[in-house]
Amino acid sequence: MKAKTKFGLRPRPNISIEHAVVEAPVVTPAPATMGPVRRSVLQEPVLVLNATYEPINVTAVRRALVLMLKGVAQAEEINHSEVHSAQQTMKVPSVIRLLAYRLIPQQSRALSRKNILLRDKNTCQFCGRTLPASELTLDHVVPRSRGGRSSWENLVACCYECNNRKGDRTPEEAGLRLVRRPRPFTLHTSRQLMRLIGRQEEKWRKYLFY
Repeated sequence: MKAKTKFGLRPRPNISIEHAVVEAPVVTPAPATMGPVRRSVLQEPVLVLNATYEPINVTAVRRALVLMLKGVAQAEEINHSEVHSAQQTMKVPSVIRLLAYRLIPQQSRALSRKNILLRDKNTCQFCGRTLPASELTLDHVVPRSRGGRSSWENLVACCYECNNRKGDRTPEEAGLRLVRRPRPFTLHTSRQLMRLIGRQEEKWRKYLFY
């Protein structure tokens, strides 16, 4: 039989707590045009604070509970939901804080369609419309036929209409203008995403310096 931890949660083997915090998946905020998305309580977003109360990441309830059960973090804010096991009941956290200070290395993310859409907040960088991910594609600002690379600085979220209009041309040649120049995904970008998600999480606001 496979060993189970409390609440049926199984932490990844051979991964340090530092990695669990830094590499925890960020929960994607729903575009403004989409309706509310139903999800499991264990998938709800939780704000992670360093021991100094500095916000450092957004993780899921499942990962937050693992950190709490390991005695590495404690809940600073809780939701009304509860998670039950045969032995005990735990309140679902909304904000957790690490009990020991962790030095967080410079955060970077893999270059991917998902992360480009995250950085650009599901917004077409030519017409400015915010759309569901299924209605967006990626565009090379400098076309690949002109030597444009697939990089953070040359890829942007783009709706299909603007993508077809631009074609194999530069924005200037197609009469288009970028909403903002593309940049790599940085810690500053992560903070922006925390605030974006936190707009619907009232208990986060005092930690995000609104």
